[in-house]
Amino acid sequence: MKHRRPRNRHRVIARAVGTAGTLAIALGAGMTPAMAAGKTAGKPTTATGFSPDQPDQPDRDDAPWAPQHDGVPQQHKAVRPPEAVTPRAATSALQLSLPAPTGRYGVGTFSLHLVDKSRTDPYVPGNRPREVMVSFWYPAASTRGHYEAPWMPSASGAHFLASQGLTPQQVTLPRTAGHVLAPVDTKLGKLPVLLYSAGLHGDRAGSTALVEDLASRGYLVVTVDHTHDANEVQFPGGRVEGNTMPAGAHSSDTLNVRAADIRFVINQLGAISKGHNPDVDHARLPTGLSHAVDMSRIGMFGWSLGGGAVDTSMQLDHRIAAGADLDGQFFGSAPGRNLDRPFLLFSSGTHNRNNDGSWRTLWSHLKGDRFDLQLQGSAHLSFGDTEAMLPQEASLRGISPAQLQQILGTIDPNRAIAIQRVYLAAFFDKELRHQHSTLLDGPDKKYPEISFVR
Repeated sequence: MKHRRPRNRHRVIARAVGTAGTLAIALGAGMTPAMAAGKTAGKPTTATGFSPDQPDQPDRDDAPWAPQHDGVPQQHKAVRPPEAVTPRAATSALQLSLPAPTGRYGVGTFSLHLVDKSRTDPYVPGNRPREVMVSFWYPAASTRGHYEAPWMPSASGAHFLASQGLTPQQVTLPRTAGHVLAPVDTKLGKLPVLLYSAGLHGDRAGSTALVEDLASRGYLVVTVDHTHDANEVQFPGGRVEGNTMPAGAHSSDTLNVRAADIRFVINQLGAISKGHNPDVDHARLPTGLSHAVDMSRIGMFGWSLGGGAVDTSMQLDHRIAAGADLDGQFFGSAPGRNLDRPFLLFSSGTHNRNNDGSWRTLWSHLKGDRFDLQLQGSAHLSFGDTEAMLPQEASLRGISPAQLQQILGTIDPNRAIAIQRVYLAAFFDKELRHQHSTLLDGPDKKYPEISFVR
């Protein structure tokens, strides 16, 4: 399809880096959700246009939500040029943090290196099999003696910081609440499974604040890095693979690749549930894992383009029993096909099905439980870890409160994260655990920021 420019021409689409925790910022006239496929390969570049493909919606009358990377856009010139910043000593680096999980359980985590020999990687030449990295997050029986995992592994974290014009002497990325290889709490029996897909060119760490909270509430959450779509993926041995998505890639094609990744990961979960270890390097698995995977209760959620991947994945794999889209646009034919399983649309304060034709089309084809919630005062980036991290390093980057508000919206960051956690858990509790929550019945006085779009 032909490329179409948005009607809102005063927006500034500046250089962008695609990670939910991106620490740089564009001071444009407005921000819109970043869903479209990237135009370049190998490294972050200047975003100058929009996705070449549009959803096939006959009633589409809205401009595409289409900056080219799902992250806080970076300025063409840094607020403070790196060479002008006096490096901090390692001991005085700004330590970023995420809000603690709110569930009753401690959290364990570990990562697996998975290779799909049935597929070749579409983003690299030759016949390389498709490989992905995934992280597991789960309720732990005990966390004693198990160290807290970093937000990103060391090599990819350094790559990430460098892409922002930052150094480890200036900023230390967060530790998480996940304790590496802590034993699974087998007293809980089989755990409902949730899969997570990040924003375009984003990393599986992108919404850790939501992921580890769900794990603390008794879910087994699997976060997926879509290799060569993500800006950085670290494999065992320190190898880092970057974004090699070809120029002009269509978002619908990107979603198909992601959906195939998700189906493959679900297959590996099935292997784990039968006592097998699918890691190609034979990495150690935590005690109790094989008995904890409930293949009959699988859900999926994603942010931005990852949210768009949820519908595509559900159409491809009927084992996904419920899905939630966090402010992501849909592409391709998937939203135009009936879906008989529960679905949650959860949008920022300026985006819903009233101004997104892809949401309207999907809504009309949802035949199971359906919810359309809007978080007033939030922005597109409020659904990633940027919501927690960017305010902490604002002074280092010379970002004013007004500029922060422009990027993240008017809602208090901690409040935004708390509300997302509560409603996301309420949805999956209802659909996978059959636990009714009055939060989904309509507006609640405790959460006046949530609107039900009718």
